[in-house]
Amino acid sequence: MEILYENLLHVSWQQIVMWAIGGILIYLAIKKEMEPTLLLPIGFGAILVNLPLSGAITRYFQGETAISQASYNKLLAEGATDIGVEEGALTTLFEAGISNELFPLILFIGIGAMIDFGPLLSNPKLMIFGAAAQFGIFFTLCAASMFFGIDDAASIAIIGAADGPTSIVVANKLGSNYLGAIMVAAYSYMALVPIIQPPVIKLLTTKKERLIRMPYEQKEVKKSTRILFPIVITVIAGLVAPASVSLVGFLMFGNLIRECGVLNSLSETAQKVLANLITIFLGITIASQMQAENFLAVDTLLILGLGLFAFIFDTAGGVIFAKILNLFLKKKVNPMIGAAGISAFPMSGRIVHKMGLAEDPQNFLLMHSIGVNVSGQIASVIAGGLILNFFM
Repeated sequence: MEILYENLLHVSWQQIVMWAIGGILIYLAIKKEMEPTLLLPIGFGAILVNLPLSGAITRYFQGETAISQASYNKLLAEGATDIGVEEGALTTLFEAGISNELFPLILFIGIGAMIDFGPLLSNPKLMIFGAAAQFGIFFTLCAASMFFGIDDAASIAIIGAADGPTSIVVANKLGSNYLGAIMVAAYSYMALVPIIQPPVIKLLTTKKERLIRMPYEQKEVKKSTRILFPIVITVIAGLVAPASVSLVGFLMFGNLIRECGVLNSLSETAQKVLANLITIFLGITIASQMQAENFLAVDTLLILGLGLFAFIFDTAGGVIFAKILNLFLKKKVNPMIGAAGISAFPMSGRIVHKMGLAEDPQNFLLMHSIGVNVSGQIASVIAGGLILNFFM
């Protein structure tokens, strides 16, 4: 009983704040059904790692006193003998699956198997919207470089790719000191796309523009084209941005499994079992970096702000590019589809489609927005590779 009361005395207001944050994420996942596969594990994990003396994360001791990892490392270097470590399951998962980039890359196989590049292949011009929507990455790089070193700034900027696995890989390879904050920002904002994007889109478009109809012309895409596409994209990306080969390669390998027609059982496994399993592990493991003493810090809050800044400007970049393009096109495009060029697949494509239906119940933008969305998936990975090429 004394141990119970003693542990209660270790509860800090910062931990209570993190419990509240975790509770909000769980609420959004369950009540609002906002990407529950991401927000539920992250929210529950945030509570888990912020319990006093939590056994879910690795703890360090000098004698019977808990110390930080930095203090432990310093004492270890000095040859101290009264120090110890108590391994935590989430920290072990983090080291086994995120520090070595294993989880993000495996997840890319599942994502690749989910993606149907048909809408993009039937209208390749949509690819330019995916490229335009990466504007926020490079704009944020300039902004972040005013507060952080260039490697950290580049890692923070890639949050704007709206692609959690790419953010993890880039931050890892550049050795960022803020990997935890970057991961949390990337995955949290991916899940919050339904809240972030609509206001930005409405602010930048008129009702008349949102009412523009884009009839979809179904074009048959040959099987050989579908098979060659992931191979060709991998080769091109490897030549343009060699550092992106693992990212693009795993994504396109997953798509090749889908399109080859002889590995249907593997494709189904990659899309469902593999992707869901890795997403669960990723979500709860990311939460291991949401410890109050690290998360409620000025640098972390600044990174969250810059991540939001990147998301907003990526969305704005795609919409504004579409509006500029309309100045020269006889057959106008609905500028909302430009917002789907961020990599949050398929969330962003669905949001644009729903916004189109809200303005005009007969305006079906889904195939166009999904085409732009999958092009954004490719563009964001290549953008990550270019960042690595510039700064590694």
